[in-house]
Amino acid sequence: MRRALWLVRSLEIGIVLLSIILPYIRAQGAEECKLYRTGPPATIVTIDEESPNGTVLVENMQINGRAQDPGRTISLTLLGNYDYWVILDPILQRLYLNSTGRVLDRDPPRYITTIVVQVQCINELVGTVILHEVRIVVRDRNDNTPQFQQPRYYVAVNELTPVGTTIFTGFSGNNGATDIDDGPNGQIEYGIQYNPNDPLSNRTVQVASTLSGNIVLAERLNYEERTRYLIIVQANDRAPYPASRHTATTTLTLDVLDGDDLGPMFLPCVLVNNTRDCSPVIYHAVIPELIDPSKLNPLNVSPPIRAVDQDRNIQPPSDRPGILYFILVGQPAVYPEFFSLNRTTAELRLLRPVRRDLYQSFNLVIKAEQDNGHPLPAFADLRIEVLDENNQAPYFQQPSYQGFISESAPVGGTVSGRTNLTAPLAIIALDNDIEELQPGAVPNKDPQVKITLSDYNTVFSITPTGITRYLLLLRPVDREMQTNYTFTMVASDGVQQSVPVTVNILVIDANDNTPTFSQVSYNIEVFTNMQAGETVIQLTAQDSDEGLNGLVTYTILAGDQGHFVISNRTGRITIAPGVNLSVGRSYALTVRAADNAPEAERRSSIATVYIEVLPPNNQSPPRFPLTVYNLEISEAMRIGAILLNLQAIDRELDPITYRILSGDPQQMFNLSQTIGLLFLAKALDRETIDQYRLIVTASDGHPGGTSTATVSVVVTDVNDSDPTFDLTLPRNLTVQEERANLSVGQVRASDPDAGLNGLVRYRLLTHTSLFSINANGSIFTAVPLDRETQSQYEVVVEASDGAVDPRRTTLTLLVRVSDINDNSPVFSQPFYVVNVPENTPAGTVILRLNATDEDLISNITYTIRTEAARQLFAVDRITGALSVLQSLDFEALGRDGANYTFQVEALDYEGVLPPGIATVTVRITDVNDYTPVFVRPLYKGMVAPNAEKGTLITTVFATDQDPPGTPASRVRYRVDQEQSPYSGRIFDVDDTSGRVITKVNLNEEPSTTFRLIVIAFDEGEPVKMNTTLVEITVLQPSRIPIFTEEEYWFSPVSENAPIGQAVGMVLAAAANTTVFYSIVGGNQGGEFRVDNRTGMIYTAKLLDYETRISYELRLQADSLVLVLANLRVPSKTNTAKVFINVQDENDHPPMFTESLYIGGVTEDTKTFTSVLKIIATDIDTGNYSKMAYRLIIPPTPEGQDSFVIEQYTGFIKSAIMYRNMRRSYFKFEVIATDDYGKGLSNSAGVVVSVVNALDMQVVVSNVPPTVVEENKEQLVRILERYVQDQIPGAKVIVESIGPRRHGEGYSLEDYSKSDLQVYAIDPLTNRAISRQELFKFLDGKILDINKEFQPYLGEGGRILEIRSPDIVATVKKAAQAVGYTEGALLALAIIIILCCIPAILIIMITYKQ
Repeated sequence: MRRALWLVRSLEIGIVLLSIILPYIRAQGAEECKLYRTGPPATIVTIDEESPNGTVLVENMQINGRAQDPGRTISLTLLGNYDYWVILDPILQRLYLNSTGRVLDRDPPRYITTIVVQVQCINELVGTVILHEVRIVVRDRNDNTPQFQQPRYYVAVNELTPVGTTIFTGFSGNNGATDIDDGPNGQIEYGIQYNPNDPLSNRTVQVASTLSGNIVLAERLNYEERTRYLIIVQANDRAPYPASRHTATTTLTLDVLDGDDLGPMFLPCVLVNNTRDCSPVIYHAVIPELIDPSKLNPLNVSPPIRAVDQDRNIQPPSDRPGILYFILVGQPAVYPEFFSLNRTTAELRLLRPVRRDLYQSFNLVIKAEQDNGHPLPAFADLRIEVLDENNQAPYFQQPSYQGFISESAPVGGTVSGRTNLTAPLAIIALDNDIEELQPGAVPNKDPQVKITLSDYNTVFSITPTGITRYLLLLRPVDREMQTNYTFTMVASDGVQQSVPVTVNILVIDANDNTPTFSQVSYNIEVFTNMQAGETVIQLTAQDSDEGLNGLVTYTILAGDQGHFVISNRTGRITIAPGVNLSVGRSYALTVRAADNAPEAERRSSIATVYIEVLPPNNQSPPRFPLTVYNLEISEAMRIGAILLNLQAIDRELDPITYRILSGDPQQMFNLSQTIGLLFLAKALDRETIDQYRLIVTASDGHPGGTSTATVSVVVTDVNDSDPTFDLTLPRNLTVQEERANLSVGQVRASDPDAGLNGLVRYRLLTHTSLFSINANGSIFTAVPLDRETQSQYEVVVEASDGAVDPRRTTLTLLVRVSDINDNSPVFSQPFYVVNVPENTPAGTVILRLNATDEDLISNITYTIRTEAARQLFAVDRITGALSVLQSLDFEALGRDGANYTFQVEALDYEGVLPPGIATVTVRITDVNDYTPVFVRPLYKGMVAPNAEKGTLITTVFATDQDPPGTPASRVRYRVDQEQSPYSGRIFDVDDTSGRVITKVNLNEEPSTTFRLIVIAFDEGEPVKMNTTLVEITVLQPSRIPIFTEEEYWFSPVSENAPIGQAVGMVLAAAANTTVFYSIVGGNQGGEFRVDNRTGMIYTAKLLDYETRISYELRLQADSLVLVLANLRVPSKTNTAKVFINVQDENDHPPMFTESLYIGGVTEDTKTFTSVLKIIATDIDTGNYSKMAYRLIIPPTPEGQDSFVIEQYTGFIKSAIMYRNMRRSYFKFEVIATDDYGKGLSNSAGVVVSVVNALDMQVVVSNVPPTVVEENKEQLVRILERYVQDQIPGAKVIVESIGPRRHGEGYSLEDYSKSDLQVYAIDPLTNRAISRQELFKFLDGKILDINKEFQPYLGEGGRILEIRSPDIVATVKKAAQAVGYTEGALLALAIIIILCCIPAILIIMITYKQ
């Protein structure tokens, strides 16, 4: 009680004291936790990025109060300390940087630019809380190097690009270099760095703007001198202090595109010394004198005339100009009368025969120029020799030829004349018309004969020119398929042929077949008591080659342990001398069969012989293969036939004796005692005994050495009787035509056999579509018959029994068809056309009609069916003669009435059937009645005094009243040279159009008037003609407008320009004359029009750059007065050329070379390794054909892109690691956008499969890796084709090309040979084809592949083998090594387990305690 009272009093005293002290404390703590500094409440400090750990951020927070004992008035803590970058010392009120194990980095990927924390101050006196914000700004340091977005950049520039042109803008946007620093530290400027490996690149280009990186051309390019420049572009940041700036470089590859800056050159081009100039080319041709050109054309020129543009790589190929050929000059000067040269094909033709006594040779100069007007032509000489008349046939120097070709010869190889293939077979055909030779003389002139082969044109060809010709191989030959080829050859000079000669080509064997065993392995049993030299097995390997290539040598490679030997020639394996075999031992002999070809070409195969050693003989009886044999024998089986082979097997090879123990009391069978064959001893009769059960034994003569077997024999029936027809029934039958299902007659047959063998069935063998027969032998018509088609039929009926192999008998019936009147008359022609001259006298027979009736009785009458035709024509009812009733006038009828078409009919005697009808057309032919008449009696025209040849002056026109379309109405024109002798030499008239033109270039006095008589004539019979006068006045020059320029060049017109857009204006002037403008040439499509008064040219149709890129218009300016009078006067001054270029626009999307691209990567592919090259093309030009590529690809689960693509080159590259991803694949889409990504787009699919070495094969060849690398694309295409034969659409991909690896662990390298490592992707599964399948597809076709590889690998180059990659062989070897030591490993594992058990028990007990 006292204690409780004391506590209450103490509490009261405390409360009193607290009420006294509390106001004082509040007054003292009011300023605690406040800042004693002035200024903003937040504390803002700066610090450099990458500052060291412990850097002081805030020296003192300047907060009122004491934060340490004794006398603590405040407590300080940090709030919002993201990632614990700040450390607070509460006593000193100091903030430090905490960057232990990390770096304060404001750049990506951290982006730490500001750190904001709050210092919480708790007033310990009054309990209030104040938060003070601290903002730490991270200053940038120039600690990052600029990074280019692409490892390499590419630009293609035409060599004709002017200096100063901007050729590369590929650094714009984010495609150039970037720097993740801030401010000037992150700003980029570009420059060109000196490239010691390509010094010329520094002066070829320069940077136009250091900030944009745009590059301009500083020197003109020349594709013929250099096609690529490697430009090192430097990017540096713009840090304030140059010494602290960072730089990066990249390579800009500048490919020079070929431009049209060179003219053509004639081929062949033989370079002069070390220059790029060609030696003058001289072409030769020979022609026989007086030969008909049709027999010789086109002329054979040696070498063929051909010129090519020296700018051979202009892209696209459609922009490459064509070549035009001309004969420039020649001697003698009359050469144009004899020769012509095709402008486009350079085909030389003879125009008329040449007399050699007048001209022995012609020397011509040929010019070749481009069809785009390029000013640099090429010239060559053409020498044509005229030979004596072709009156002698060509001949061969030998009556026959013997050639040799190896079956491994490549396509294009030459047939040899020797068996050792050291010299080609020379074939010489000569012609005495070309060169007459004395005996033993050597020919010097190419006879230019054509040699043809009678056969095997697809296998061999012969060189077309030269004195000596050679036979070439067109496709591979195979000696095993055909050993020799024999054919004849004929030489022809175009007129005469030689006597045929025989050519025999023998195919020389190449070692292309491998010796092959009949089995892969053999199982043999031997006995311990066998003696040395006894035969174990006889092995035989077949080789289809001949000679040493087919001679097989046998060798035991391993496993014989010295106990067996083999004959290297016969393949017989025997017991080795001095060997004692032990029971239970076994051997596995590896035997190789190799041919005897040279070592490098030798082929071999391997077989395994498994041998088991058994105890000595006489320990087991013979054994039948079966204990019960079942046998069916026909009762017709011949005596002595072998029925069954009952041979037993005795392990000890003792002689075996066979006999029938029981079951054959009549001795119907005979069993050979020594070989166990069962024969038939007597004839069988199924009706007497239909089955036998024989017990047979086999004995080796030793006690207990007998075994038995049961033979069950069943005798089957034989169908031995033919069906027989009843010949008492009628065989000559009659049936009426035109009715179906009529009864024709019946047959009957019987068969004495029983069962199915005696069941008779009928069928028809002939005319089965016309007749039918039922089961009882009744015959009916199946369809209505037509006597007029066929009047009688021989119907063959077959009777057969029901046996499995039925016996058959036939019977022939004659069926006659009776006639009814069922055919109408038919005219000999459905249409008759007859020409009748006008004014033919009445009664003239113009046509004889003829109709026939296929019925037996027919009396035909003729009538005209068309009523209107009866007024003009008549027909004889009996004879069918058609005649005219009156004379007809062609002109009176008019053209529409000049033809009469009507129908005639033919009736038979009863008139019950429809008549036969034919159509008759009578054409009234015209006689030339009228003369051509000119529209005007006088024509006037004007011409400039200096008008050029071909200038149009006026047009004359005449009409002819003869019916249009007839020869008499066709009007032609010519100048009357007799009445216009002088004018006729200056002017001419077009024979069809009547256009009067200048015949020569004029040089006449003004105001001169010429009178020209023009004749109009028709083509009728006889020809009629008329004349008119044309007066031609030479105009005063002052009245002819003159253009201000001869040629006008306007700015390019966009292909999207609307109709009516102004293109440009031309201007011509003349004194006191209104000028009238018109387009007179170059506007065949009507794309442009001209304002006749102003000369302004406008578009009249939409343009298309891809169809036509430029136009050359010809404009003419005339006096309006002359135009109104229809008297235009073309001259040199009033015509001008206008050149208009079309500007290309981006109106075509890109097109991919493939719709689906297939590629592969290995599991160990490094990041940014090239996987595929995507190519898209665009027929637009300039930047509109430049692509930018991007991928649409699903990200990986980690959010990464599995592949990236170089934006401008199209190279797809790996972006991740693909470990443990074998047999998976990636499928995505590639987008190509033209105009560097700003234009039109298209897409294609991409599949990339992940593989490893287990999916690959190595193709080993005997050529260096450089040769394989140079021809990689062609070789891969060949391999791909053979894989696609098995898997359509498969893609073969090259993994690597290197030296051949060989030796232990493939550690040695041989650079004289190569390893081509490949794999293949199946497009159906998008995964790699298995290594075994790929080996099967290729290894079985090595010979065929080698023949196709030959042109690319060179002479002697071939595939040696196809093997697994190094890693696969290593894995196999490791697995084999494991097999050898598996016992030791097992013992080691048992020891480890026994040692670990006590330790495990100790641990368990200790854990439990």
